[in-house]
Amino acid sequence: MDLGLKGKWALVGGASKGLGFGCAQSLAREGVNVVIVARGGEALEAAATELRKLGTTILAVAADITTEQGREAIWTVAGGPGKNFDIVVTNAGGPPPGDFRTWDREAWIKAVDANMLTPIELIKATVDGMADRKFGRIINITSSAVKAPIDILGLSNGARSGLTGFVAGVARTQKLAGNNVTINNLLPGKFDTDRLATTHKAAAEKTGKSLADIRGVQQAQIPAGRFGTPDEFGAICAFLCSVQAGYMTGQNILPDGGLYPGTF
Repeated sequence: MDLGLKGKWALVGGASKGLGFGCAQSLAREGVNVVIVARGGEALEAAATELRKLGTTILAVAADITTEQGREAIWTVAGGPGKNFDIVVTNAGGPPPGDFRTWDREAWIKAVDANMLTPIELIKATVDGMADRKFGRIINITSSAVKAPIDILGLSNGARSGLTGFVAGVARTQKLAGNNVTINNLLPGKFDTDRLATTHKAAAEKTGKSLADIRGVQQAQIPAGRFGTPDEFGAICAFLCSVQAGYMTGQNILPDGGLYPGTF
């Protein structure tokens, strides 16, 4: 299927590895020019080198997207589209796991800033231009914890749920939906990434079990019998960005191998 994205510009956060890289790769395969962002310059450049093999323009910006200076570096990168992105995939690293009793105000503010306010700033900077050009796709990578909270991920549960509520309102405005601009959230379940490994480590420390035991138990709970891959996640992201997905907005898409047990 031709997703109708060739020649468009995308911004992908956290794109040096994991789910962000999976999204950038799938978009580049569709002929999209991509600005990839992450804090680690070495890993980011390695990702850019791999993506450039797909034949589109790939610009790498080593910056902290949660800061005003980091976002300014994106808008002003040489050869980039400024703020005139057709696609924005927001993806800042999740806050650390732990016990809510140990989190002070600073920890909460940092989580909200990275996982709620930063995506809102990126939306605010790009969405009106998308509406003027009659095309725009914004994908927020959040977490399955929005629908099924995880006790040790309280910071993530709270901040990402706040973003979900914001998107539910803004995505349905006539200014955006009526001008072919969609905003959707992708709620990854258990994908085989560094983030999952961190969660497994925290669970092992909390329970005293081995990492292998934790991994095996969690994998067995998934009806699909395995963890997801970044490639699979990226393919879903690319479809949501496609011209074919223009009638789909304000939704929370949950790729989790069937783990979530609810009807809605």
